[in-house]
Parts: sequence; structure tokens; C-alpha cells
Amino acid sequence: MKLRLHLALALIAATATAQTTTTTPRKTTPRRATTATAKTAAAKTATTAPAANPADSPPNVPKVEGTPKPLYSLRYIDTEIGTGPLAESRKFYTVHYTGWLTDGTKFDSSHDHPGDRPFAFPYGGGTVIPGWDTGFEGMHVGGKRRLYVPYQLAYGESGHPPVIPAKSDLIFDVELVSQSDTPPGAPPAPPAEPTQPAEPQSSPATSSPAQSQTPSTPTTPPTH
Repeated sequence: MKLRLHLALALIAATATAQTTTTTPRKTTPRRATTATAKTAAAKTATTAPAANPADSPPNVPKVEGTPKPLYSLRYIDTEIGTGPLAESRKFYTVHYTGWLTDGTKFDSSHDHPGDRPFAFPYGGGTVIPGWDTGFEGMHVGGKRRLYVPYQLAYGESGHPPVIPAKSDLIFDVELVSQSDTPPGAPPAPPAEPTQPAEPQSSPATSSPAQSQTPSTPTTPPTH
């Protein structure tokens, strides 16, 4: 009888131990998952947070709280690197281009002009849209680039009706054909006139007052 009682007590103790062992991991599993989730969220925050730019807070400029946000930007892809000289500011650029609206509508192209004539303009001179006055930076002559121009750097809020609607972002494929100091096709500057050699002075021993007082014959201007 005592043996049966001991076996029953042992069985009850084993069952209680098994239940305790089984339920214990269930209580700790959510805690481990919560800790792992917190670490993942912290890692994502550290990755996406932009690093501070020292240029945003130069000396002697009052500091402000917050992270600068971009308003608009000019984006580009170099599709072909040119082998010519590096593009310089304040030069006259000769370029080929094709422009599209963001819905794919082509609104202009230099290749469609008579004689496949490229377009020339003074870079940085304010004669073209701002996206063009900055979009060739870093190119080499012979290079090709795709420009993604926001409307703020194109034709603004009003656009250029009827071709370009209001607030139109634009896409350009451009090719820097050449650059020059003077407008392409302008007549070359006339060469400097040569300095006329001084007339030899006659010797006082052979000159006479009559010879020195004889007026010279005026030259006749050339006819056109």
C-alpha cells in the first residue's frame, strides 16, 4: 500500500515539473521577441536619420533645431562621358537637345530644326531656364546627359502655354557639342593693324627747305 502511495506522489511531482517546464518558455518568448523588435526599430532609425552636415551650421551663424528638408532639386544621369575639355562657366555652349513633358510628350528638339541645327547660349548668362544654366556643370565636351528639371527651375508656376503647361517638370536629353569664348558663327575679330614704320629722316646735309615744305599727296580711300 505504501509503495502505491509513493508511486502516486512521484507521478504527481513529475507531472507538475513537466507543466512548469512547458509553461516557462511561453512566458519568456514574447519578451525576447519584443527586445528583438526594439533593436530592429532602433537600427532602422539610425539608418534613415540623415547625418548632420557641418556646412549647415558654420561658425558665427546662430544655430537652429531641426533637419533641413529639400524643397526641389535638379537631378541628372550622365549617359555618355565626353572626351573633350571640361565645361567652363561663362563660355558659349553649343548643344543638341530634346525635351519632354513627364507624360512623354516631346515639346522641342534641336534635331527637328532645319539642318539639324544645334542651339548656342552663354552658360550662366541667364538667357535660358535655370535648370540649363546649372545643368551642364561637370560635363566634358562631347558628353551626353539626361536632366530632370523641376518646374521651379524650368518655366515656373505659369509654364509656357500652349506648349508647356503650368508647373511642368521637364526631362531633357542634352549633348555638349562645343564651347567657345565668342558666340558660334560670329565673325572673327579683325586683326590688329600693323604699326606703320617710321619714315626715315633725311640727312640735314642733303635736305632743303623747299623739300621739307612740299605737302604730301593724300591717299585715296579704297572703293567698296
